[in-house]
Amino acid sequence: MGMYHSLMKEFLIRWSITTLAVMGASHIVPGISYSSTGTLIGAALLLGIINALVRPVLLLLSLPFIIVTMGFFILVINALLLLFVSAVVPGFHVEGFWSALFAGIIIGMISWILSSFFRASDGRVYPVTHHQQMKQVEGRVVSEE
Repeated sequence: MGMYHSLMKEFLIRWSITTLAVMGASHIVPGISYSSTGTLIGAALLLGIINALVRPVLLLLSLPFIIVTMGFFILVINALLLLFVSAVVPGFHVEGFWSALFAGIIIGMISWILSSFFRASDGRVYPVTHHQQMKQVEGRVVSEE
């Protein structure tokens, strides 16, 4: 039960962060809109699921393009995934590729900033910042001669 509870908390935090990031992008980038809060929450959920399951496969398959474009192609993949969510979720609208590209950048930045408040030193996401103290190790170097 404890592990399930922890995973559920982590999932809800990530979903909330994605929702806030998509909402922020819709206020900053022209051409991104949603008809209701429910639509926003649904779009963020689908985007989160796609980012967790589909995006890693797409990144792996497009690795040569990512290398050749020095990482820019990752932004293209993010834009295409956002356009896909727009096509699937009624009431969530992304006007075109450029809106999706800029929205993807904004969503990434907002998510990164918000996630930094919840990420611990082990990389996991926790409901409250929970950084482990670094342990000091004292000793001396012994060398054989």
